[in-house]
Amino acid sequence: MQRPTDENAPANLARREWLREATWMGGAALISGAALSLAPRRARADDGRKLLTLSWNAGAICTAPVPVAVQQGFFTKHGLDVNLVNFSGSTDQLLESIATGKSDAGVGMALRWIKPLEQGFDVKLTAGIHGGCMRLLATRQSGIVDLPDLKGRTVGVSDMGSPAKNFFAITLKKAGIDPDRDVQWRQYPANLLGIALQKGEVQAIADGDPTIWYIRESDHLYEVSNNLCGEYEHRVCCVLGVRGSLIRKDRAAAQALTQALLEATEWTANHPDEAAKIFAPNAPGATVSELSAMLRSHTDHHHPVGDAFRHEIALYADDLKTVGVVNQGTDSGQFAQRVYADVLT
Repeated sequence: MQRPTDENAPANLARREWLREATWMGGAALISGAALSLAPRRARADDGRKLLTLSWNAGAICTAPVPVAVQQGFFTKHGLDVNLVNFSGSTDQLLESIATGKSDAGVGMALRWIKPLEQGFDVKLTAGIHGGCMRLLATRQSGIVDLPDLKGRTVGVSDMGSPAKNFFAITLKKAGIDPDRDVQWRQYPANLLGIALQKGEVQAIADGDPTIWYIRESDHLYEVSNNLCGEYEHRVCCVLGVRGSLIRKDRAAAQALTQALLEATEWTANHPDEAAKIFAPNAPGATVSELSAMLRSHTDHHHPVGDAFRHEIALYADDLKTVGVVNQGTDSGQFAQRVYADVLT
């Protein structure tokens, strides 16, 4: 299991303010996307590149390969002119916007997307992007050093349907702890999770980078677990989803988008410092070295496609069954086959 470093940065006002802004960045909903959906869309830019719209969460460091693909020319290399839309609505809204053509593709978390995809949205997963970025923290004085220590405790999360809540519920179940009966979950705005822990309202907190990273560093917290532990060491968590109708009508465009993001992800893994600089404008108050450290802790070298990716989707579906998120009657293998599209071969 990956453990935090001993270098803990002190809290500062700028960082706290950034956390506040990053948490509520979604407040400015999809204004540009809404405008886009009302106007006729041209198929190609003036220079002949294919025009596509990609939805992403600009405040999430795990999406760093997206601006990397723009600035390092990976989209251009593959004949694309990609408009980025910072989407902050619910996952259902995001997948609906993709399925209905308001957006052509999106990047998000597998554990957030699988349940809505089970409902039949016309969106296909074409590649994994990376692993890592979710963490469960406790104070060093709490005595919580492993998942079984959470029995009878309360865990703070930012969303009862968040990927972090789902992931740690799954791993608790595998550790023999009933995540519904043996552990209580309490919801707070992400930027208040650390305060809830300080007040003793919860005994542990779980969320994703960058918010959870800064809470850990500034409050000198112990990283009990993360989503690179054990069998999840080589499991993807962030995925690319593409509009089904785009794949059917313009498979070359879906292929180009997928390939460009895979190359950008590999470039991010090989150049975390440069990728951090590119992402930095989306993280006011964060230093490039901090962002680089986050990227180094993720597994951007792991971006599966083909049978390997389909297998990981099925594994997550099986996992989500154990905690009652995915229907017990869903065949995980068939589900993975249905929601995955191999656009690269």
